[in-house]
Amino acid sequence: MSEITKQSLTELVENIKNKKLSSTDVTKAFIDRSEKSEELNAYITNDFTSALEKAKKFDQKPNLDSKLPGIPIAVKDLFCTKDIKTTAGSKILNNFVPTYESTVTENIWNEGAILLGKLNCDEFAMGSSNETSFFGNVQSPIDRNLVPGGSSGGSASAVAGQLTPVTIGTDTGGSIRQPASFTGIVGLKPTYGSCSRYGIVAFASSLDQAGPMAQNVKDCALLHEVISSYDPKDSTSIDFNRNHYSKELTNNIKGKKIGIPKEYRVDGMPKEIEDLWQKGIQYVKDCGAETIDISLPNTSYALPTYYIVAPAEASSNLARYDGVKYGFRAKGENLIDMYEKTRSEGFGAEVQRRIMIGTYVLSSGYYDAYYLKAQKVRKLIKNDFDEAYKKVDAILTPSTPSSAFKIGEKTNDPVSMYLNDIFTVPVNLAGLPGISIPAGHDSKGYPLGLQIIGKAFDEQNILNIAYAMEEKINFKNKITDWWIK
Repeated sequence: MSEITKQSLTELVENIKNKKLSSTDVTKAFIDRSEKSEELNAYITNDFTSALEKAKKFDQKPNLDSKLPGIPIAVKDLFCTKDIKTTAGSKILNNFVPTYESTVTENIWNEGAILLGKLNCDEFAMGSSNETSFFGNVQSPIDRNLVPGGSSGGSASAVAGQLTPVTIGTDTGGSIRQPASFTGIVGLKPTYGSCSRYGIVAFASSLDQAGPMAQNVKDCALLHEVISSYDPKDSTSIDFNRNHYSKELTNNIKGKKIGIPKEYRVDGMPKEIEDLWQKGIQYVKDCGAETIDISLPNTSYALPTYYIVAPAEASSNLARYDGVKYGFRAKGENLIDMYEKTRSEGFGAEVQRRIMIGTYVLSSGYYDAYYLKAQKVRKLIKNDFDEAYKKVDAILTPSTPSSAFKIGEKTNDPVSMYLNDIFTVPVNLAGLPGISIPAGHDSKGYPLGLQIIGKAFDEQNILNIAYAMEEKINFKNKITDWWIK
């Protein structure tokens, strides 16, 4: 059974279609491994009993024309799943059971996949280490002392630890790409509007985007093909001609022009990250592409801009959690007292911090000085990318400024924690697609990732570049199974 969990999504799909494996075999294998890995704390809610029943039903009447035939998949607990608890990693939603399904997960189930359960995440996706979850921090399958990254830390840990063949996360400022880099897997943040936000618990509405996380680029392309769709239920969803991403995947990137932005060489960046970047540059050259030095002059303003825009939108989105209609409710002497106690008891420290920041920058007298100015700088950051793409087809950068850090190392230093997103937030502010691929290890054996940033709606191009680089890099993740009982 353990050999089944080592297979890629593409291999599992092929083996089920060729009837070499049954959905029941595959589902049992992933459930068995998941049940032995409680120490990782990757799951918040499992649905193992129902998953096995669905697998058996699938085997009785298999639909082998579907893209994910009988494949068991666990998903981040930020996606609403009908009749299955959805918490967003927060006490305030600890008893929330949606009566509807998110569009992204519905697309997955419509293609024959089966829900294994809901994966742990930073509370309301606010965090870079998965330490803000009400349900406790997730541990990395690389090392028990390491964070898996965040906010999609449970998703990254589950894929790297082979508890699910693939998964979906959400990326507001790097929450797919950073944990993917920390755990040695592939994570794609699609173009804003590519995947529906309907049924995703909102953090920052102009930045949030769902995306696939997988063991390799081909699996990532297949899952993105499933989840990317136009959705009239989401006013930010964009109707465009989507590629058959997995079928059109190619390693031929000869003649492609890859931009290398000088502004991503930041002060204090470890030599290991710079060396990895140089190796990446050589990899794309070996694939027949050309590298061009470019400038993204407003990059240094991306992080402060993000930490004005994102908390402002979070402050607005999280105003709905007041203990009245759903979720946790504290007892109060009157309505106002109940509101105050519900929010102070229901939200964790990081969420409260961002609500306070967001409320401040939106308040009378500060709106123009902070929020409006941040939106203007955001436009300048997007303009930088638009100018760069007149010369290049894609941009290559490191995914993170370091490898994974230790649990507890940065919990008392929020600014240091926020700096983890320095290479990823510009992509969200500009609404562009970006992919992180594992590209090497640091001196301790911890994974390091490279990021490829593309033009809007040009996911096929960055998937192709990543696919070509993946072959050259030949990365092997160092999973020791330390958590297996």
